[in-house]
Amino acid sequence: MEVYADYAATTPVKPEVIEAMMDIYQSHYGNPSSIHSVGRDARRYLDESRRNVAQLLGAKPSEVIFTSGATESNNTAIKGLVYANEHLGNHIITTKIEHHSVLHVFEQLEKEGYEVTYLDVDDTGRVDLDQLEEALTDDTILVSIMFVNNEVGTVEPIYDIENIVSNSNALLHVDAVQAISHLDIKFSEFKIDTMSITAHKFGGPKGVGILLVKNNTPIEYSQLGGEQETKRRAGTESVPQIVGMTKALEIATKNRDQNNIHLMQLKELFLVSLQERAIPFEVNGSMVETTGHILNLYFPFIDVETMLTLLDLANIYVSSGSACTAGSTTPSHVLAAMYEDDDRAKHSVRFSFNEITTEQDIKYIVAEIHKIYHKFKEE
Repeated sequence: MEVYADYAATTPVKPEVIEAMMDIYQSHYGNPSSIHSVGRDARRYLDESRRNVAQLLGAKPSEVIFTSGATESNNTAIKGLVYANEHLGNHIITTKIEHHSVLHVFEQLEKEGYEVTYLDVDDTGRVDLDQLEEALTDDTILVSIMFVNNEVGTVEPIYDIENIVSNSNALLHVDAVQAISHLDIKFSEFKIDTMSITAHKFGGPKGVGILLVKNNTPIEYSQLGGEQETKRRAGTESVPQIVGMTKALEIATKNRDQNNIHLMQLKELFLVSLQERAIPFEVNGSMVETTGHILNLYFPFIDVETMLTLLDLANIYVSSGSACTAGSTTPSHVLAAMYEDDDRAKHSVRFSFNEITTEQDIKYIVAEIHKIYHKFKEE
């Protein structure tokens, strides 16, 4: 038996998405900037995708910028907002648990002379709101906080965050990569200025994403060339990928409530099964303010590299945290921010599921962990 349980890293492309993409690759291959009928045909699919994405995300079509993924979206938003507003101040705020496509940008801006505050989180991974309130000054131009953490699944209190930030002059950027398809997010209902999304986390292709930018937001765009995306992002749009992403978003939105129930049941089954077998573990993150698809567990009896290797040999595919830093044995910066115990990150594994994960998959994972526990508990 094989079990893939690393859906927070990436998801398989849905068959309906592949079908929609193949149709564009084969029959609608024009450059959407060409003015002849083949170009106009491709443009029709691009415009339709933009309208559909906007409607699904509660945004206006003019607020949708297609990008190569969330890393580009995060880079574009953070640098663009900071450089366009540097005359108003040089203080920016983020958290200690952001994805590296946010954190490394802040570290770079720090080297450029901007003052950065990295907010603490509690042991469930939630941002310290009092610290956010205290950190905001007249010089603060940007706050960037993720919607859902990619390692532990904690949902940040975005309504509280946006209320605090809206009382200041600062702009608000939100990395919503792990929230899309799990939470009902309507961009227009939030006081968020920019928001990033990537397709491959919800059954779409890799290499395509979205940056939502509220109309009239002061932002600079750095990618120069053609006049695509209304002069905001140069480069020929990948119409097949954009169509695929739109299809994946439609499916994910339609099935969201049903999928969430399934995921919460799987999570409960996983925890109850571990308890029944008396395997020692603790949950990293919140049991309440959380999505169903991520479960990060601390196993005191084994180090993470050994656990990952043994699970891999049993054909169970999981990770120790963000896939973007996988391959490195650096302990998770997220768990380091959440727990004072440095050792915890070295014994923690992230399991992540999606709607095609079955109860049988969960039982198989638990049975294998049980074998590993019996092998190691005496040592």
